[in-house]
Amino acid sequence: MEQITWQDFEKVEMRVGTIIQANDFPGARNPAYQLQIDFGPELGIKKSSAQITRLYQPDELIGKQVVAVVNFPKKQIATFMSECLVLGVVGENKDIVLLKPDKPVENGWRIA
Repeated sequence: MEQITWQDFEKVEMRVGTIIQANDFPGARNPAYQLQIDFGPELGIKKSSAQITRLYQPDELIGKQVVAVVNFPKKQIATFMSECLVLGVVGENKDIVLLKPDKPVENGWRIA
């Protein structure tokens, strides 16, 4: 595993947001959802493509708080422009469990 410096870590902007919309993404190469996530008044709503279809259904994602990296460059995924990277734990068979705060927090709060 490659080590990073503290200064490298400080550059990564991770924030908490609430999923407000989740739709199937039929154009994705791997099964995925198109998410819209509210990161509060400072950052607003950002879009993300997330390969979390094995453990989650779109309707159960609405209202769920998640942790995401919000300062990566935008990335074109098929016909969709992803604006942030939702974080999750990857299991042995590539199932992804979303990272989330264990108590509700305000959208936009930074991970430190």
